[in-house]
Amino acid sequence: MSLSETGRGPGAADRLRDALPKLVLSPTVALVAVFVYGFIAFTLYLSFTDSRILPSFGWVGWQNYENLFRIRAWDTAVANLAIFGLLYIAICCALGLMLAILLDQKIRAEGAIRTIYLYPMALSFIVTGVAWKWFLDPGIGLEAVVRGWGWESFSFGWIKDSDMAIYTIVIAAVWQTSGFVMAMFLAGLRGIDSEMLRAAQIDGATSFALYRRIVIPQLRPAFMSAFVVLAHMAIKSYDLVIALTGGGPGTATELPATFMYSYTFTRNQMGIGAASAVIMLMTIAAIIVPYLWSELREKS
Repeated sequence: MSLSETGRGPGAADRLRDALPKLVLSPTVALVAVFVYGFIAFTLYLSFTDSRILPSFGWVGWQNYENLFRIRAWDTAVANLAIFGLLYIAICCALGLMLAILLDQKIRAEGAIRTIYLYPMALSFIVTGVAWKWFLDPGIGLEAVVRGWGWESFSFGWIKDSDMAIYTIVIAAVWQTSGFVMAMFLAGLRGIDSEMLRAAQIDGATSFALYRRIVIPQLRPAFMSAFVVLAHMAIKSYDLVIALTGGGPGTATELPATFMYSYTFTRNQMGIGAASAVIMLMTIAAIIVPYLWSELREKS
């Protein structure tokens, strides 16, 4: 009979068994606390200091934030983010939903097609950016190939056009991520009660009405999850932009993430760079926190 059974409290083996998960997780928790939340707090502190090329401890209050919103490049980055984010989220959701509906029809070679759609997500954004940079370059990419086929008047130089370059970022990002969104919607479609759909069909509902009134409303959790993931990826987009356009031509494809890196590490304005990072963090938190709160409230 163990000590716990005699009423004298848990034995050493019981205490070790209870403490083992905490012991296993404690190094991870400590690392996350220091290297994630610790550096977030440090960045927040730097945003209120006069840091330049190196961290400094001269307190300047809100001056970095005031200077940040006076910089034209920051306004350009925010405007570009609005264009990129809206198009990226809308197109990914629309395309992902259409692909999911297509695969939900139990077509042949579904597994192979699903793998092809998901494959771009396995690539890093650096690889995607370099590949699309070659493809869109007028000298060696699509334009050169089509002209080589004989269509001499064909022109597709968006990547070098300051008015159209931001849309090349959208194209590359949608190509990489739409398969992931498709998988989220496909999981949602496969979770819908087939008996409900069959009953609606027996009642005479058309396919369009079936999806509009039954299927799509039940995909609300998938839509919310996709929106949160895509919005988070859009706000922190850096490597794709650097690999594809480098933020150019000029500042045509500058985004907050590239602005933050530029001012922190190349323009020696660490305080302003930290302030821009805090604004990005607050934007992400404004999206994620309400989503998590609503999810937890529904489960409680």
